[in-house]
Amino acid sequence: MEGHSRTRFTARQRVELWERWRCGQCVADIARALGRRNKSGVYRILAVNGGITPEPRRRGRRALRLEEREEISRGVAAGRSVRRIAQDLGRSPSTVSRELRRNGGCNVYRASEADTRAWERALRPKPCRLALNATLRWRVAQKLALQWSPEQVSGWLKRQFPADQDMQISHEAIYRSLFIQTRGVLKKELMKHLRTARQMRQAKGGTTKSGLGQIVDTVSIRERPAEAEDRAVPGHWEGDLFSGANNTHIATLVERHTRFAMLLKVPSKDTATVTAALGKHLCKLPEQLRRSLTWDRGKEMADHKSFTIATNVKVYFCDPRSPWQRGSNENTNGLLRQYFPRGTDLSRFSQAHLNKIALRLNQRPRKTLGYETPADRLQAVLQ
Repeated sequence: MEGHSRTRFTARQRVELWERWRCGQCVADIARALGRRNKSGVYRILAVNGGITPEPRRRGRRALRLEEREEISRGVAAGRSVRRIAQDLGRSPSTVSRELRRNGGCNVYRASEADTRAWERALRPKPCRLALNATLRWRVAQKLALQWSPEQVSGWLKRQFPADQDMQISHEAIYRSLFIQTRGVLKKELMKHLRTARQMRQAKGGTTKSGLGQIVDTVSIRERPAEAEDRAVPGHWEGDLFSGANNTHIATLVERHTRFAMLLKVPSKDTATVTAALGKHLCKLPEQLRRSLTWDRGKEMADHKSFTIATNVKVYFCDPRSPWQRGSNENTNGLLRQYFPRGTDLSRFSQAHLNKIALRLNQRPRKTLGYETPADRLQAVLQ
């Protein structure tokens, strides 16, 4: 259901409002474009719908049309029976009888008024799938509480119940149940488990960072083996430093083939500390999982030659300002913001705590893995 009449937006303005929202414009810009001094009216419409564009309203295929109601009105005025009117319309007598009864009876029936009331009655929110299926609702709530995204929940359900359509639901339907105020199906407490703290869905966008470092004898990512590029062979890793408040950091590693993640506590970001921590963790892995490491151009990997000698893991460096070349690692760092929001002092977390967070990530189903988990994919590799 879309907002309240007090916003006084025309149908055309509402269409423009949602189009601008889908294009990523902020509430203030949309309000100015629509000639509104105050942005509260725009925000109210967006908030009621959770930032999700409402489906355009359509009459039901079997609902009475205005011209049919006018024919009923003329039939009543001419003194024809309900059965005769129904026969002329090709409708059931009970349909005509119910229409008259809902609108005051034969003596006061008016086609236009009856049609308007029917359209208004159709605004009642209809029960969604989660409201009607307690078992499905419990499953969805359980996985959301584990910090799974709605898309991961949806994909997992399809794999878990491939032959049971009643136990499947799209990620958009889950978002609607969380964000749209009129539904109230899933508890609002579950929203805190989403990766972002937004109360509405917003258009996708992104920023990139540019950290440049002067590193001697770097080997370009363009020289990385083809088996690493196409993710066909396990053992090729992507890495980066994940930053927090007070110049604190966590080293993050993601295996390209399985998307398996490791989080490493590092006391500082100097090259000796970072390469020692990376080497210690990588040397614990089976040899088949130690082939290469792709890093950005941060100075923490300035001593990459010593690292390669100690671990036999060749280091490749991304191009400047190209974080997308470490896409799996960048995505993982984004997921970590759910657990470590910006401004968090990362030094207070132990390695044991970081291992627990990594386990959470590795037990999440991934769309890119066909909704398998990184842990399951790694286990299959090691068998």
